[in-house]
Amino acid sequence: MKAVLVEENTHRLYIGESDEPIMGDDELLVSVQATALNRADLLQKRGLYPPPKGASDIMGLEMAGVVEKAGKNTTGFKPGDRVCALLPGGGYAERVTIPADMAIRIPDHFSFVQAAAIPEVFLTAYLNLFWLGGLRKDHTVLIHAGASGVGTAAIQLVREAGGTSIVTAGSEEKRRTCLDLGASLAIDYKEGPFKPKVKEATDGQGVNIILDFIGAPYWEQNLSCLAIDGRLIIIGTMGGSKVPEFNLGQLLSRRLQVIGTALRSRSVKDKIALTKEFVEFAMPRFADGRLKPIIDSVWDLEQIQEAHTYMENNKNTGKIVIQIQK
Repeated sequence: MKAVLVEENTHRLYIGESDEPIMGDDELLVSVQATALNRADLLQKRGLYPPPKGASDIMGLEMAGVVEKAGKNTTGFKPGDRVCALLPGGGYAERVTIPADMAIRIPDHFSFVQAAAIPEVFLTAYLNLFWLGGLRKDHTVLIHAGASGVGTAAIQLVREAGGTSIVTAGSEEKRRTCLDLGASLAIDYKEGPFKPKVKEATDGQGVNIILDFIGAPYWEQNLSCLAIDGRLIIIGTMGGSKVPEFNLGQLLSRRLQVIGTALRSRSVKDKIALTKEFVEFAMPRFADGRLKPIIDSVWDLEQIQEAHTYMENNKNTGKIVIQIQK
């Protein structure tokens, strides 16, 4: 089958041939129609984020497609059904296998492009807000990289849970998108420290949850922005991972929690539980329009290298989707 492969020395992407996936008794074989880019892909192609043991070494953490075959132990899905799903890898290919219990039925009015933009970012946001953050309707959440895929998903989930979100974003267009999705305040991080504006917006109390992709450069401001019993959830370290000095006292005095998170390395059992809980909460909201995938752009498979460069240059607002088959 066709798949996107990586040149070992240059890390450039190209379309080549790969072995067909082998379907298990509890799995579905899916013909992939569309996939989407994630920052983990940028790391994986450089050898910095290997797939979990036993997973495909082909990139791609989500997909939308059509069931070709269903394993003998599966129920609820049949050939021809339209599904999307989170993947440990393998989305940049014509076919992939998935545990049947992780398949999400695509709403009838959704295209494959729309569906491909849902699994990774919405499940990541749901995991970090609800499972790790303990999100409640009286909570305020600070979301860094608010116009990213996870950011735009998180804004909507906070809104639907009755909470309040504050975001940081680097352009007027991105900030406007965040506000349109329901953020109460969008801060231009290029203008200077975000801490004073967060404190002002919360009457000096701080926020209950922070979703951070930046890491070390935001460490001190993040901790200062947390309310008592607040939780800093570190999703990425795009700006660096080493903090030179850290006073543990503020964790104790304000009962703060710092949580590291990674969805890809979680067990299949965890991912199934997460998917089922997310489906119950979110799919009725996708069906009636309260939730929506935010799509920046759609690229053909042959443009995969250009699409990666586009993401590396931080040009996207929302998801970058790749059409595997037209």
